[in-house]
Amino acid sequence: MNDDTFLTTVEVLEYLHVHHRTLYRLIKAGRIPAVRVGRQWRFRKRDLDAWLELQRLRTGRYGARRPPGSLQGRARVLVVDDEETIRNLLSKTLALADYEVDVATDGRMALDRMRIIPYDLLITDLRMPLVDGLSVIREARRLKADIPVLIVTGYSSEASAIEAINLGVQGYLTKPFRVPRVLAAAAKALGEVAS
Repeated sequence: MNDDTFLTTVEVLEYLHVHHRTLYRLIKAGRIPAVRVGRQWRFRKRDLDAWLELQRLRTGRYGARRPPGSLQGRARVLVVDDEETIRNLLSKTLALADYEVDVATDGRMALDRMRIIPYDLLITDLRMPLVDGLSVIREARRLKADIPVLIVTGYSSEASAIEAINLGVQGYLTKPFRVPRVLAAAAKALGEVAS
């Protein structure tokens, strides 16, 4: 099979050894180049090989240093927000970017999850019922001192920003936010891109 060969979906599933849902997720996220021919997808073998090499390099570069909460080399992220639309947007976007994502609807649920699961990244809102975001961050630091934290909030104040800096958060994003900015901040917080 030469490099300019186009493969069908079935051939790609066998070639990459992935589930069809994973393949379609990667296509939709623009991670794997694909050409639509009628109702079917076609994939250039050369593009697939380049993608595989990139994955191998990324795993080799970062995989050995990946924190213990990760699954199959993927960072495990906890998204905490009481707004369902924000939670869903963040979780779906991060999942498409190949992160393992859990969600919590409030600070108390987040704390319960963090006591059981060692997360690689915490993304939290500030103003939530029961337990606010700053309290979640303080407890997260007690459980895992080096956990990277991003704040995504619609209620930014100078006092909360100063406290967030004092707690060592890696990013402070205000709503409405642009999804690429959140993905870039997550990658930077996890050390996946140069600072």
